[in-house]
Amino acid sequence: MTTTAKARTIRWQGEDDPDRMDTAVVSFRDRELAAAGTSVAPEYRASWTLSTIPGWVTRRLTVQVTGKGWSRSLQLERSAEGRWSAETTVSGLTDLPAPGIADTRTLDEAQDCDLGLCPLTNTMPILRLDLLNESAPPDETQLTMAWVEMPSLRVLPSRQVYSQVRPFSPDAGHAVVLYSSAHGGFTAELTVDEDGTVIDYPGLATRLP
Repeated sequence: MTTTAKARTIRWQGEDDPDRMDTAVVSFRDRELAAAGTSVAPEYRASWTLSTIPGWVTRRLTVQVTGKGWSRSLQLERSAEGRWSAETTVSGLTDLPAPGIADTRTLDEAQDCDLGLCPLTNTMPILRLDLLNESAPPDETQLTMAWVEMPSLRVLPSRQVYSQVRPFSPDAGHAVVLYSSAHGGFTAELTVDEDGTVIDYPGLATRLP
């Protein structure tokens, strides 16, 4: 894991939908990060920004999504006291669910946002739980995420579990993290690099050169 400041540009192609392309420009700082990115899919185009506080805990996520004849935006924030709030806008007609948080109390335990279909937001819990190093906790860790559904921008609590499969190896050039989500009963072994960013997310996305 790298603690000195640096910036990287990362691109992924969807495995579930090869026409979806995601890009993230990430600035890694001492125990925090800031990022901006885009997601281009057949039905919509999205842009987003993300910032954390030290400990890789979400401070703010903003997302703008545009489809044919409609658009919407979300500004999702977590206060220093751990309270989540959301501001939204909607334009045009679509049958998507309303954006934002229906019940903020369901997110009281969440430290992370999880932007749907975006591999970058897995990085924060991986780094915070120290899953790249041999000193990682041996047991599974269950977390609550503020999961942002795409492209509706509805925010829902998501129970997720992370654990280490293999620590980062300079020879191999990657680590392996076991990830599962109660939302949809999904489990996958994520291959990640020395910064905790996804190289391969089976069923979702793979990194492009």
